[in-house]
Amino acid sequence: MVTIENQYFSIPQICMSGQCFRLNPVSGDTYELIASDRYLRIKVEEGAPSGAADGVEGRKGGTERTVLYCSSEEYESFWKRYFDLDTSYEEYLAGIDPKDEYLRTAAWFGSGIRILRQDVWEMIITFILSQQNNIPRIKGLIQAVSGKYGQKMETADGKLYDAFPTPEQLADASEEELRALKLGYRSRYICGTARMIADGEVKLDELKNMDYPEARAELMKFPGIGGKVADCICLFALHQMDAFPVDTHIQKVLDTRYGGKFPFEKYKGCAGVMQQYIFYYDLKGNIEKA
Repeated sequence: MVTIENQYFSIPQICMSGQCFRLNPVSGDTYELIASDRYLRIKVEEGAPSGAADGVEGRKGGTERTVLYCSSEEYESFWKRYFDLDTSYEEYLAGIDPKDEYLRTAAWFGSGIRILRQDVWEMIITFILSQQNNIPRIKGLIQAVSGKYGQKMETADGKLYDAFPTPEQLADASEEELRALKLGYRSRYICGTARMIADGEVKLDELKNMDYPEARAELMKFPGIGGKVADCICLFALHQMDAFPVDTHIQKVLDTRYGGKFPFEKYKGCAGVMQQYIFYYDLKGNIEKA
C-alpha cells in the first residue's frame, strides 16, 4: 500500500478528464483501474488544507490523500510513472498567463489532473472507439472488447478482471464479431489497425522514439485515425505534451475565448496539460455552477 499526499493529483478529476476509460468509481471513495493487464484499487481520502500555487487559487478541500493498493516495488516500477508523479504540475499552473482569467480559472478547477502515461496500443484502440461517442458508452465498448478478447486475470485477493486484448488477439476478430459488440463502423477500423500492428507494418516501439509531428503522421496511417484521434494518442500514450486534441468542447472554447486559435507559443511543452484543464472545466464546470 502506498499513500500519496499531493494537491495536484486527483483521481476523481482524472477519471472524468476524458483520457482514461478503465478508471471507474466502485464506491463513494474507492476506484479501480485496469491498465493493459494490471489492476489497481485506489482509495481517495480528504487531507489537510494546503497552500495555493503562485498566482493560482488552490483547489477546494486542499490536499487529497490517495491510497494505492499496490506494493512499493510496483509503485516505483510502474504506477509512479503511469500517473506522471515525478512531474511538478504546480509549475505548469504557475506558468499560466496572469492575464488569461479563463485559463487560470479552468486550471484551478481541474488542478488535480495529470497526463497519464498509458499504453500506446490500448490508446490507439480506445480513441478509435471514442469517435462520435460519449464517455459512458466508450467505457462500455472497451469493457465489451476486453471481456470477449482479453485474457482473464485474477488479483491476489481473488478479484477477476479482463486484460486489454493484445494486437494479435484483436487481429483474429472478424468485423462481424465486433459489430455484434455494437462497435458499428469502428469495427472495420479496429480490424485493419490490429492486423497492421500484428503483421509488423507499424512497429509501436518505434512510435515512442519519434518526435510529435512524426508520431502524429505515423498514427494517421491507421484506418480511421485522423488528426484529433492521433493527437489524443500522442498526448495520453506517447506523452507528447505539445499535442492539443481539439473536439467540440475545445473548439467552442477556442472560438469564444481565443479567437479560434490557442496561444501555443506561451505553453510550449505543456499545451496538452492546458487542453485537459480546458476540457474538464468545460465538461464539469458548468454542471457544478448549475
